[in-house]
Amino acid sequence: MMTCLRCAVTLGVALLAACQPLGTSHEGFSGDMSAVEALGRGEAMAETLCASCHAIGHRGTSPHSDALAFRRFGWNYPIEALSESLAEGIIVGHPDMPEWQFEPQDIEALLAYIESVQEPRST
Repeated sequence: MMTCLRCAVTLGVALLAACQPLGTSHEGFSGDMSAVEALGRGEAMAETLCASCHAIGHRGTSPHSDALAFRRFGWNYPIEALSESLAEGIIVGHPDMPEWQFEPQDIEALLAYIESVQEPRST
């Protein structure tokens, strides 16, 4: 379970790190973003930073066999629990996962997107 959490956190951090600082190309973006803005920002981050390893949407398999699909993160832990890890930076246990650290607005956006794609665990 810890490896999945680390992958999830690392994925989120990677997405945010690839984005330019908020004050440059995202003028007007703030921590007071709407739900629509948060989802759009989070999805863009996921596509840029995470999709090369993780399945980021409602369907598909992860390109990297060890990368948990975003839609299943909630099967192992609450999505909101990733917030602190994303803020502090994550280093995962396998060599090809980068270390990432995110700003509060980016954490909010990424977690909003991850929450939006969760699927219920089948019984």
